[in-house]
Amino acid sequence: MKIAVTSASGKLGASIVKHLINLIGKENVIGIARTVEKATYLGVEVRKGDYNNREDFDSALQGVDAVLLVSGMDEPQKRIQQHRNVIEAAKQNGVKKIVYTSIVGDEDKNAFSPIVQSNRQTEKDVQVSGLQWVIGRNGIYIEPDLEYLDTYIKEGKIENCAGQGKCTYTSREELGYAYAKLLIEDKHNGRVYNLVGEPVTQGELAENINKVYGTNLIYNSVSVDSYATDRKAALGDFIGTVIAGIYEGIKAGANDVPSDYEKATGRAPKSLFEMIANFKNNN
Repeated sequence: MKIAVTSASGKLGASIVKHLINLIGKENVIGIARTVEKATYLGVEVRKGDYNNREDFDSALQGVDAVLLVSGMDEPQKRIQQHRNVIEAAKQNGVKKIVYTSIVGDEDKNAFSPIVQSNRQTEKDVQVSGLQWVIGRNGIYIEPDLEYLDTYIKEGKIENCAGQGKCTYTSREELGYAYAKLLIEDKHNGRVYNLVGEPVTQGELAENINKVYGTNLIYNSVSVDSYATDRKAALGDFIGTVIAGIYEGIKAGANDVPSDYEKATGRAPKSLFEMIANFKNNN
């Protein structure tokens, strides 16, 4: 069985490729990347695939049994057609199964909602494709918080607008394993899974980082408006608005969802402490 993974040069795609190699061998895994050279280090065959170019995928998906479609990073409305390019090429090339990396989130109540909406549209497109399908809804990655740790330490705090809302964090490592299982095990076909961990507050996030790194961070909650202003000033209007929308969603409970991780993988999700410790040990 040949399995292809799109966006293989990205961190999530690379994690999925790595776990597939462990499960089915590198000769059965194909990476697809917009820039082939950025994914050759993975040690598998890499084919060119730009989401904007349908013809790329007509070539990239030849001889492929199952494809993992990693959600694109473009503006929400552009993503829908980009994903359809992959879905249509999969149908034309006789691919039997498609697995899509969607996201947890609220569809209409915050500035992150347009991205959630575009993911839900692709979920529908996958479900009516005529292929076998599985959809995973990713929780928020823990890695960006840990990559931002130097700034947290300098400021002595984690500050955002999530308040006491709970977030079911996950990691790219956890997701890589889950998606590899969803690709190779037919019992998941036709299912939508929340691929998330345990629900924790931002205060609990700070406590777990302190335990692993020996820091003394506190959590400071600010208003949605002031946080959005701060993030837009630091990151630009589009990204800043999206980031503020994510934390606004956490505050409202959009990321406190039941976990299907054990159904997907056969094991419980790693705890927040374990994920933070794994990150520290590997970076």
